Amino acid sequence: MTTVLRAHAEDQYAEELALLAKDDDRVRPPGWKLSPWAVTVYILGDGEGITPKYIGPRRIVEVAVATLATDRALLLLGVPGTAKTWLSEHLAAAISGDSTLLVQGTAGTAEEAVRYGWNYARLLAEGPSREALTPSPVMRAMAEGRIARVEELTRMPSDVQDALITVLSEKTLPIPELNQEVQATRGFNVIATANDRDRGVNDLSSALRRRFNTVVLPVPATAEEEVDIVSRRVGQLGRSLELPETLTGLEEIRRVVTVFRELRSGVTEDGRTKVKSPSGTLSTAEAISVLTNGVALAAHFGDGVLRPSDVAAGIVGAVVQDPVSDRVVWREYLETVVRERQDWRDFYRACRDAG
Repeated sequence: MTTVLRAHAEDQYAEELALLAKDDDRVRPPGWKLSPWAVTVYILGDGEGITPKYIGPRRIVEVAVATLATDRALLLLGVPGTAKTWLSEHLAAAISGDSTLLVQGTAGTAEEAVRYGWNYARLLAEGPSREALTPSPVMRAMAEGRIARVEELTRMPSDVQDALITVLSEKTLPIPELNQEVQATRGFNVIATANDRDRGVNDLSSALRRRFNTVVLPVPATAEEEVDIVSRRVGQLGRSLELPETLTGLEEIRRVVTVFRELRSGVTEDGRTKVKSPSGTLSTAEAISVLTNGVALAAHFGDGVLRPSDVAAGIVGAVVQDPVSDRVVWREYLETVVRERQDWRDFYRACRDAG
């Protein structure tokens, strides 16, 4: 049994990737492990042996895959929790067989994370050389003809973002200290993710934005679609974390999704009542987290059945990010909407007690 808490996509779904590669007789772009058609099947599933990794409009995935088959980089844009990171990982796994060439964007990300750094012990002992150079994930992807992933691009400082311009336009990474350069080999491309909702966002320069083809990932269009996504991911996470078997009814999942969707949109499901929205995003990813935590509570401290009391604390914690304004929003929603639903009485009492 593996001790890895979370396997990389190419390892976790190795059998599916091998099955697709075996039967894939379509044209593959240079350096690709699968054809664009097979990559799309891997992402969306086929209803048989290939499980869906992303649930959403097929055209979005097709445009993303087609972009990566050209010389343009791909920018996955969307609000937090719309599976940008998840999709980028699986695209890299299917195309390159390697999703680990990752740059994590933060306010403290240095230019070396995009270009290269130095082994200073060797640099002092031997002087500048290729052996003393420490390649970044982007540099390795260029040399090996693979996909590089840049997470939260807009969180990186602007000067670090712009280090990508030469890489994306010229497909070359200069090393002026050695009077050399690294040229990208076929199969190289970049998938970046970004959102403009969180605080601390650095807008992309127009020069850098032009180097990307932007694909916007929407929030799930319908409640049924979001329930499907949440159900699948909660089940997958429960198995990967080896949580005890728990009876997870759709009723509780649907209830959590409904609460998140109504607070997110500012109106109840039937369109009759307007509600205030809290400061948080209340994304699908947060709904998955709330329910996974509820499953753990039910399994370890309950009777093995997911109940309102198991998810109530998680919902309150997700909604009330600002202890002053969000608490008012949540209390008003609880008393004017949740309390009036006859079949939500247990849920109302659990949330009131948790709050």
